[in-house]
Amino acid sequence: MTQIIDIHPHIISDDETRYPPAPLFGKRSEWSKERPTTVETLIEAMDQAGIAKAAVVHSSTTYGFDNRYVVEGCAKYPERLVPVGSVDVLQPDAPATIRRWIERGLVGLRLFTGGSTKAFDPSVLEDPRTFPAWELCAELTLPMCITTGIVGLPQVKALAKRFSDVAIVIDHMARPDLKEGPPYSKAESFFELASFGNIYLKLTPKNCEDARSGLATPETFFPTLVETFGAQRLAWGSNFPTSPGTLAEILGVMRTSLESLSAEDQDWILGKTAQRLYPTLL
Repeated sequence: MTQIIDIHPHIISDDETRYPPAPLFGKRSEWSKERPTTVETLIEAMDQAGIAKAAVVHSSTTYGFDNRYVVEGCAKYPERLVPVGSVDVLQPDAPATIRRWIERGLVGLRLFTGGSTKAFDPSVLEDPRTFPAWELCAELTLPMCITTGIVGLPQVKALAKRFSDVAIVIDHMARPDLKEGPPYSKAESFFELASFGNIYLKLTPKNCEDARSGLATPETFFPTLVETFGAQRLAWGSNFPTSPGTLAEILGVMRTSLESLSAEDQDWILGKTAQRLYPTLL
């Protein structure tokens, strides 16, 4: 069995003097106040769940573009954790800022266009001011995660075409509508992403929930997903502690959801694709 790797947990410091909240869009997420999880708490949860390593995603709805806690927290456990951060890619000095964070340990970036505190706004995804940052990602082989919904898929496809050398990881798979069940025709624009070889999908608790909504089932959806994209472009992310439940419980739901897949495909989703995206997790 391949090591289990989580590419979407978050950490929140319990020291608000050293790491003051300054949320993107001016509104702090409720989960970060209700379920704060320090890096030490995350490591403990990982041990209990049997998770070997993680790519920890900066909490934009807590710290805005201040990546200090995710970088410094992960640096305490360099054999197990790597940080994925956020930079204001609209700013002229974005490439220089990205380089500075990379020097401090950052292994990937995330573009947060909305979510728990704000409706998705895909305009940043098509703004030419962001292109220097994307060009740097291509130069440095730096993966870019994007948080968006179906509304942002036209822009994602344009970026995937323009920056074909950048691995683009879609958080929560962009939340496709699965309620009508197979053949999942309402998710057609989502499945079209498969034609772009540099697009990867992050499978999270939201997707497990949606795969059980309406006429959808894990047994019909996840095999279709693998057949369309290939397991080598799918990676598990817990969204812990944003999603309720213990890390072990969240992993258990994902394992159950993937039971209809081959052991090899499950190995890719639960660990090997993460190592492909973030080689420092090898």
